[in-house]
Amino acid sequence: MDERDRVDKATKRWTWSWIALALALSLHVADEAAHDFLSFWNPLVRSLRQELPALPLPTFRFALWFGGLSTAVLLLLALTWFVRRGAAWMRPVSYVLAVLMLGNGMLHIAGTVYQGRPVPGVYSSPILLIAAGLLFAGAWRHRSASRPEPGAA
Repeated sequence: MDERDRVDKATKRWTWSWIALALALSLHVADEAAHDFLSFWNPLVRSLRQELPALPLPTFRFALWFGGLSTAVLLLLALTWFVRRGAAWMRPVSYVLAVLMLGNGMLHIAGTVYQGRPVPGVYSSPILLIAAGLLFAGAWRHRSASRPEPGAA
């Protein structure tokens, strides 16, 4: 396989992993909405603010929360254009997004263990974790494929 084919294959994998993450996030948002995430989140934030007044965590109303996350998913899908073209600046974006979604998924699972009951969003968390791992790996492979092979002129 020549270098161009390697890069094209890596770009396709990265692109599909990007799309998978966006779709996993949309599923996660739907899971949270269906299980009334804000009735869990807003009291938690108010309680944390009593202990740590400088903690910059917001409370939300449903329309703003759901609208903001829906817009974020649409933005991710729009950014697919850049990933498909192998834009190098999208690799760090992919890494950051993957790490944030790994953290998000793990927090839902940890919250479920801590609470002793399923917290809103936990059912889709494994899918989010898998998609985040695939995105990180896809961006990493693209980075590796985009570097010239040693001894290549």
